Amino acid sequence: MLLAQGQKLLLIGQISKESGIPIKTIRYYEELGLINSSGRTEGKYRLFKPEEVTRLSFIKTLQKLGLSLQEIAEVLKIYDDGNPPCDEIKQKLETQIAEIDRHVLELMTLRGKISGLLDRWTPPQADHEGEICPILHKNL
Repeated sequence: MLLAQGQKLLLIGQISKESGIPIKTIRYYEELGLINSSGRTEGKYRLFKPEEVTRLSFIKTLQKLGLSLQEIAEVLKIYDDGNPPCDEIKQKLETQIAEIDRHVLELMTLRGKISGLLDRWTPPQADHEGEICPILHKNL
């Protein structure tokens, strides 16, 4: 099938191969409205514009940066409405940094607790019936 500019539409398998994204994931993204097929073949195979490969790459990039599919959908809506979504992406990435900092603090606190527990780790002196690990029980 040809587009008006003479470009060929691609089958879902071709889009999958070019993007490195599994067919099942592409179908899921279409279901969520993140990408759009441009129709179907007589055999009911989905057809996509070649630009969808770029869109899939963009989605994967934002996922790798920690954005959720809902956040990505919001960004793509801005783009689909004809506006550059750079400000929205910046805001979401700033929020992501704040969330990462919060997680790092939580992990550092947990690390401190575990280190303290290990510093005080001594073998149990007597049989502690009913306790799974008396060392943990004693130190928590």
